Amino acid sequence: MSSQSKYPTSLFSSNLTFTGENENSGVLAIAGCSGEKLVKEFGSPLFVIDQADFFLRAKSWRQVLDTSFGGGQLYYAAKSFICVEVAKWLKELKLGLDVCSAGELAVALAADFPASDIEFHGNNKSESEITTAIKAGVGTIVIDSFDEITRVSDIAKSLNKTQKVYLRLTPGIDAHTHEFISTAHEDVKFGFSIASGAANEAIKKCMEQSSLNLTGIHCHIGSQIFEVDGFKAAAQRLVAVLATFRDKYSKELPELNIGGGYGIAYTKDESAISPDVVIPAIASVIKAECAKAKLALPRISIEPGRAIVGPTTTTLYLVGTTKSVKLDNGSERRYISVDGGMSENIRPALYGAVYSAFLANRTSTAKLISSRVVGKHCETGDILISDINLPSDIKAGDLLAIPATGAYGRSMASNYNHISRPAVITVINGTARVILRRENEQDLLNLDVDQPPRQIS
Repeated sequence: MSSQSKYPTSLFSSNLTFTGENENSGVLAIAGCSGEKLVKEFGSPLFVIDQADFFLRAKSWRQVLDTSFGGGQLYYAAKSFICVEVAKWLKELKLGLDVCSAGELAVALAADFPASDIEFHGNNKSESEITTAIKAGVGTIVIDSFDEITRVSDIAKSLNKTQKVYLRLTPGIDAHTHEFISTAHEDVKFGFSIASGAANEAIKKCMEQSSLNLTGIHCHIGSQIFEVDGFKAAAQRLVAVLATFRDKYSKELPELNIGGGYGIAYTKDESAISPDVVIPAIASVIKAECAKAKLALPRISIEPGRAIVGPTTTTLYLVGTTKSVKLDNGSERRYISVDGGMSENIRPALYGAVYSAFLANRTSTAKLISSRVVGKHCETGDILISDINLPSDIKAGDLLAIPATGAYGRSMASNYNHISRPAVITVINGTARVILRRENEQDLLNLDVDQPPRQIS
């Protein structure tokens, strides 16, 4: 189950091997490291990042961007997963970094990531976050509201700075994805609507602020998108805004950020959208529309996050208990409880995300039966995989692997039921190392304080 293509489109990282007699069970290794030995050494649950695969995917997206547009900028979306080590990788790869909180910015700066290569997103940036970003020298702030135009302008002026900004626009594209991760239709919290005229009004307001340097526009139409049509339609509408700007202000905006949202595979039946497919398709539209409007080709930016880190990571779990339940229709379902759950992967409970799982420590020839992989939390909805066929002889002590968990697993992790968050390790060439240690009970207690009451009036 390893992929040999330049850009792997399956749910597995490119250096994952799975040796067995069938596709539902076998002995798993990642980058030459045995899954069983990794759990024995680092504990369970465990996030395992295939480091070489991360670099392969990042370079693939960057190369296609360069080929399609003759250059540009790739901003890695930190929200998918970030830590100091990953920020150091991005610096080594000479990529940009998209952050959306003071915490993500702090991680980047702790890695000595160049602030000039950072863009700051978010629909409700606080005054403190904006001040910190401008003082740090963040390259671009992506403005998301009229309030924020004033806020960023005033803070930049108070610091005697001129801040480079983009405006996030809503192109009115109904991307084919879940409502909670679709971001470019009209009824959404992000950005300025093109159709309503808010985008042109925001441009006007920005141009009136001496402390703002409006250099480009931005959009992000959603997440987990597998079709190119939505990206192409958005690109067409954004170029029209660039043309309107040129006609009104007699100059051109030099930059265009077309966001991310590129889908990856989470099950055996899915294939990721390849950069070789989506970026040239977007490029053809932008080039044609710019030529038609007699515009110079702007510098293009993209923001893949999940598409880079998502497939690189596999979560390993130990099975704790199993039981069989009779259903109303007379059939039977097997419940397989693992030693994690919604605290390190909330996506299935949050918006019905679907994953695959595999028995990873041995080959089984037992009959496949309808199974449900669940966690250990006091919550009926603590379900990692609602319905999957797995070997009937899975038992306590077995190892389960869930691929494609690099994006949003650890980023959205919580301490629900006061369960500590798992470690994150990287593997490469038969070696492994911890880049985020496992939390312990003392970590959970460190925020508790015993202070006397203070008079507040």
